[in-house]
Amino acid sequence: MPRYDVLTIGNAIVDIISRTDDAFLVRAGIEKGAMTLVDAERALAIYAGMGPAIEMSGGSAGNTVAGLVSLGGRGAYFGKVSDDELGRIFAHDITALGVHYATAPLAGDPPTARSMILVTPDGERSMNTYLGACVELSPDDIDEAVVAAAAVTYFEGYLWDPPLAKDAILKAAEIAHANGRQVAMTLSDAFCVHRYRAEFLDLMRSGTVDIVFANEAEALALYETQVLEEALHRIGEDAPRLAVVTRGPEGCVVVTGADHQAVPATPVAELVDTTGAGDLFASGFLRGYTARLPHEASARLGAIAAAHIITQIGPRPQGSLMDLPGVREILG
Repeated sequence: MPRYDVLTIGNAIVDIISRTDDAFLVRAGIEKGAMTLVDAERALAIYAGMGPAIEMSGGSAGNTVAGLVSLGGRGAYFGKVSDDELGRIFAHDITALGVHYATAPLAGDPPTARSMILVTPDGERSMNTYLGACVELSPDDIDEAVVAAAAVTYFEGYLWDPPLAKDAILKAAEIAHANGRQVAMTLSDAFCVHRYRAEFLDLMRSGTVDIVFANEAEALALYETQVLEEALHRIGEDAPRLAVVTRGPEGCVVVTGADHQAVPATPVAELVDTTGAGDLFASGFLRGYTARLPHEASARLGAIAAAHIITQIGPRPQGSLMDLPGVREILG
């Protein structure tokens, strides 16, 4: 039996979250709803213009494993921080959740990554991310024993930007498959898909990745189409095991080959902040998947987790997801 349900690999980022309005985004030249990579100078400029902020550990794959353990799963995480204040905050936060995290910190520059997240009144988040130490994640940081002990190794598409990280992910995938485990990825962002479309398709078609998570915009970008049914058909052909395409309030579609199973979203009383919705959906789905639940039940767990996280500020659960209505009944 695997020691971990899911190992996630991602950009270890501390989120700096602030409420703002659309006028500030225009003044600051920030693209609404996108994740934009920025350099250190731009990061400082945006931070200086932000209002009161909340600092918390984040990063897409980090959020996913945080949600997984909050749902009673067993998780591990690989991600690079620097030996600085934000790095120590990140390490403390993720290990305090019960996640196995032992990636050696970087000594010296660059500093730990941080993402300035601006949340507008409609709940949309615009992320401006300085990757810092994240780009130093390398194959040396892949602990073979941990990969071999995880039922699923999951990585974020955002991590495809740093060259060394690509080699690290490919090494982890090789180890996982050699040990009879599975590999999953999230496409992360439509802009990320535009940059690496051919490489992402090759990861799927070569069997390097078994399971794919995408939102509707990412799936459309992957196949350069405006027709969702076409994207679903083609992702069903390319994903070796399965794909899950989320559609916000329209729910999601679980794709296994030619079979498309639509699962509704969980209703939300008040939308506060969409940060982490996709990350937490993956938490719930992977929790159900590694518990060998039917895909429909796994998708309902994902929908519950995603619906909960968008009713609060920040992408990490502030209480146990096991206490949410319907969770214990689904998990049995």
